[in-house]
Amino acid sequence: MRKPPIVFLMGPTAAGKTQMAIDLAGRVDCELISVDSAQVYRGLDIGTAKPNFPHHLISIRDPSETYSAVEFAEDAANICFEICNRGKTPVLVGGSMLYFRILLEGFSNIPPVDPGIRRELEAEGIKKGWARLHARLSTLDPILASKIHPNHSRRISRALEVYYSTGKPLSEWHREGRTTTHFANNFEMYRFAITLNDRSVLHNRIERRFSSMMKEGFLDEVNSLFDRGDLNESLPSLRAVGYRQLWSYLSKQVSLEEACSASLSATRQVAKRQLTWLKSFRNLKWIYTNDDGTLHSSKSKGMPEDPIDLIQSFISYYTG
Repeated sequence: MRKPPIVFLMGPTAAGKTQMAIDLAGRVDCELISVDSAQVYRGLDIGTAKPNFPHHLISIRDPSETYSAVEFAEDAANICFEICNRGKTPVLVGGSMLYFRILLEGFSNIPPVDPGIRRELEAEGIKKGWARLHARLSTLDPILASKIHPNHSRRISRALEVYYSTGKPLSEWHREGRTTTHFANNFEMYRFAITLNDRSVLHNRIERRFSSMMKEGFLDEVNSLFDRGDLNESLPSLRAVGYRQLWSYLSKQVSLEEACSASLSATRQVAKRQLTWLKSFRNLKWIYTNDDGTLHSSKSKGMPEDPIDLIQSFISYYTG
């Protein structure tokens, strides 16, 4: 028996993957699952480019709550089984590469960490700077620290909280192997990586999209979260790119111009890291597009003129 197919649509921010998934849903009998660590939070709509099209795993947590990558993997697996039982194809679309890696490779069987340690580390990182915590990580887990940017707060915090909670570096947990996910055993996975034909084109799209977000009321959205009174910048939801920079403006730490400039810079860095992650994944089919979303034929030789035709043909092969 053939395993049911699952389609991964991965790519850097602003590459057009969400629209491609929506276009695909108009042609084949599929359901979309968001693979985005910020879109899971209610109230984070404009700044996360939350789609106006049905996706699973969107707006399922309050911003005051946490949502781990392991929780995502479990939820995504359950939803994929449900979709397949309905006779449809799951399409996972997004840019949270850690989530995708867990689906593709499994995850280390790490014991639960102490949430108190997490809060202390986040407060220290905000007060003293994440570069200082990165330097500490370099002494405790030099292997992992060498792979993490000094300003990547989430990964630094995760590595330190695991060390302090378990007494063992996160790199050792990784070396000891990963548990098998439902995906590897139960589904036939096909992986598409979507990106722009040129880095400068991607940067231009990032700038245009941020400008549109600000016109749509992104600052007002962050201000409404700020006014709640029960949220703070150490929460995972508010460490999302754009939100933490505008939060700094509302906290009177920087000017609005500085916050916007920092948001664009951070978004470009995120896109760079996403592409680095993608290059480490195996068995990807790369789809290069122009600024208008059409296929860039010179970089996608041998592919159909419309990339959705390729994805559709794969689904038809396994379901037809």
